[in-house]
Amino acid sequence: MEVTEIPEAPPEVQETSEAPEAPETSEAPEPQAVPRVRRRGRTTLLIATAAVLGVVAGTCVGYLIQADREPTELPSLSQPSLPQAGGEGPQPLSAAQDRRVRTDGDLRKLLVERPSGARDTTSAEGVDGWMGLDAYADGYTRPTAAYSTLIDDEFRRAAVTSWQTGSTHSVLIRLVQYRQEDRLAARERVADEHYGEAEYDTDSWSVPGTGDGMAYVRKQPENKAGYLPMYTAEAHAWRGDIAMQIFVNDSRPITKAKIMDLAERQMERL
Repeated sequence: MEVTEIPEAPPEVQETSEAPEAPETSEAPEPQAVPRVRRRGRTTLLIATAAVLGVVAGTCVGYLIQADREPTELPSLSQPSLPQAGGEGPQPLSAAQDRRVRTDGDLRKLLVERPSGARDTTSAEGVDGWMGLDAYADGYTRPTAAYSTLIDDEFRRAAVTSWQTGSTHSVLIRLVQYRQEDRLAARERVADEHYGEAEYDTDSWSVPGTGDGMAYVRKQPENKAGYLPMYTAEAHAWRGDIAMQIFVNDSRPITKAKIMDLAERQMERL
């Protein structure tokens, strides 16, 4: 019987208890200094507390001092009477100097006078020289809409005069007054008339002394079956709370001099 040989175990490694030697140095490192942190939390809290207590104490002292004082008397609500100046007061302005006196009076007196020999046709436009709101609105293409607009514009009254010379020449002048508590209605109405005239073929001129007053002469006549061709001219201007309207009709062309003379003379009376 054969016996298998067992290999020998490797030689054991001898353990050593000696540690490896550290490299030799000439000088050992110095330890770093650790900075010291000053504790300030307690000191800050004490200062803040003292400040708050100081404010509270000052407020309490102020209330105590005020409470010990007598209440201050309030000034009297009534003012002392002022002595009136002696002598006579200023004289009131005349109607020539105070325009308000003239416009608040009889507005018909401010209309230009009819030329001698002309036939009065005012009764066809109003009653005794006046035009009410209804009659004035009926002169527009859309009377119902015009009526509502005139109410919004604070229509006050309208004075009217008209006349005719010859067989076909006629003149109509209106002075329309507004209350104007909210806006300048007279100025706005004149501006609307200017806008409407822009739709026609006209010659136009500024009316002197009126700012935005204008006079218009239409170049082409209005043709209506059964009637003579009719030429027309208009002038529109405003002053204060009054809007001026002038209409001239004639079967012959109307000159610039004619419409401008009427417009200037009427505005001078306002």
